[in-house]
Amino acid sequence: MEIHGLQKLTLLDYPGHTACTVFTARCNWRCPFCHNASLVLRPGEQPVLSEEEFFAFLRRRRGLLDGVAVTGGEPTLNRDLPDFLRKIKAEGFLVKLDTNGTHPDMLRGILSEGLADYVAMDIKAGRSNYSAVTGTLRPGLDAVSRSVEILKSCDTEHEFRTTVVRELHSDKDFADIADWLAGEKRYFLQEFRDSGDLVSDGCSACGAEEMNRFLSIVRRTIPGAALRGMD
Repeated sequence: MEIHGLQKLTLLDYPGHTACTVFTARCNWRCPFCHNASLVLRPGEQPVLSEEEFFAFLRRRRGLLDGVAVTGGEPTLNRDLPDFLRKIKAEGFLVKLDTNGTHPDMLRGILSEGLADYVAMDIKAGRSNYSAVTGTLRPGLDAVSRSVEILKSCDTEHEFRTTVVRELHSDKDFADIADWLAGEKRYFLQEFRDSGDLVSDGCSACGAEEMNRFLSIVRRTIPGAALRGMD
């Protein structure tokens, strides 16, 4: 497994747990608001941490960390992701996986084997707006929809989330998302923040009034929906 970054402690990435965060490189999409552009656009320029180094670190943190959050980039682009998660589980740690949902077969396999204890899947926009927001629709919205259905029907704890960008999202997006995810327990509208390492310029955050309007739309069918990251 190619590891391109390690945050040694996070209290935010894995809800309710102390964790470290592992970053993988490369992504099949080009969302302009992506805050890890260097991992997406210039993966070959990023330092690599070997699995041996990572697991040595993890063993030293046994009893201090509950789990490992695996993010990217897009982790499911790595064929050896399931084996990497097996090794983490074998060390006695929980696993939280972030994904854009473009590899439903891998996601299904990971869940069926119990290799993830929590999954966070990005919902980039309403379905008719996906290609505009992601920059491409390869491998296609069908793959994303399959991943949504896999998560909706599984017993694994999970959440859906949308990073809200003023220039990209509208009421129409959230009306469609409300229909798409109707009845789900956890859905978060996340405030966009400029990390200084974005894929593209021209993105800005919505104000509190707009965010609350979007929230009211999705709460019609997702009563537990909430805002995340608002000051």
